[in-house]
Amino acid sequence: MSAGEKAKSKTEQGKGKAGETLGCAVGNERMAAEGHVEKRAGDAREAKEKAKDAFKR
Repeated sequence: MSAGEKAKSKTEQGKGKAGETLGCAVGNERMAAEGHVEKRAGDAREAKEKAKDAFKR
């Protein structure tokens, strides 16, 4: 996994988790849902990079 892509995925995951948590805390379902989607996008990016690394070897 390249360092840049790893950083992007971790950033997306962190921002998504924060948005999801904040949305739940204040009762804003839309914010929580958007945070969840962003977190899952980071998870997908990380999975894609891990798959690419597996095929390189």
